[in-house]
Amino acid sequence: MKPNAIALVILPLLLATSTCLFGQSETIHLWKGGAPGAKVNPAYKTTVDDSGGWVKMRFVTDPTLDVYPAPADRANGTAVIICPGGAYWALAIKHEGSDVAHWLNSIGVTAFVLKYRLPDDSIMVNKAIGPMEDGQRAIRIVRRDARKWHIDPDRIGIMGFSAGGHLAATLSTQFNYKAYKPEHPTSARPDFSILVYPVISMEPGVTHPGSRENLLGKNPSPALVRQFSNELQVTAQTPPTFIALSADDPVVPVEGSFRYAEALIRHHVPCELHVYQSGGHGYGLGRTENTESTWPTACQNWLRMRGLLNPSHDRS
Repeated sequence: MKPNAIALVILPLLLATSTCLFGQSETIHLWKGGAPGAKVNPAYKTTVDDSGGWVKMRFVTDPTLDVYPAPADRANGTAVIICPGGAYWALAIKHEGSDVAHWLNSIGVTAFVLKYRLPDDSIMVNKAIGPMEDGQRAIRIVRRDARKWHIDPDRIGIMGFSAGGHLAATLSTQFNYKAYKPEHPTSARPDFSILVYPVISMEPGVTHPGSRENLLGKNPSPALVRQFSNELQVTAQTPPTFIALSADDPVVPVEGSFRYAEALIRHHVPCELHVYQSGGHGYGLGRTENTESTWPTACQNWLRMRGLLNPSHDRS
């Protein structure tokens, strides 16, 4: 067997072992009997590799939630569903996934890493709503089964990085959009949002072109662009939001986050926006030499200020 082939076999096993050692308790499959609007494509196989210096998952057909329960002596009843980024081309499942789950556990928050389907015409009837279907389903499952994980069903947040931030913002603004027909009436609205260097808009000049093309195609209609430009979808019901990004981001225009924050303020939605001088893009929890590495502390303070780190009494 070639060295590269050996790496592709061993890496997923190492990842599975490490998550078990550091707190993952189970994996939940979102769809029994297949996802809505799915196309069968035998050639489409999930892969995990670390090429380019980051661990990435691609070609997801069976979306899942990896569960990271907060330690019993720290658990406060709050939960966060994490959407890793990757331009809607891949999922950064380590530095924007399991690493973040471990940090959330350290502050008493139960974490769920969402490994959602990436938009692809070869496996989806409508690729634009595929990730949203998985996200809405994930929120409903966590809320429906909140007692199982000792979670307060009114303290379930959504978190996303880069393109995962776009998905998180979409779930925060379009929770009433019926991406699929739910089997039970549980709300898909997150109770709060955490967006880190997020893609917000699909508008030209403000979007990340790769994420836009991967989600909407090469020539999306104006209506589709508007629907997935989240700064245009904010209402008074959009959940309270924490946003962190760097001014020198060379990948995603910072203007999108500014517009989103302005829309939140205009609709009287509580929000907090942190713009760091440096850091670039794709840094996960941060790089120690730059000030953006303090965003987890700022986020923790925001969660505490909102009462989300205090023990909940509604999590039997």
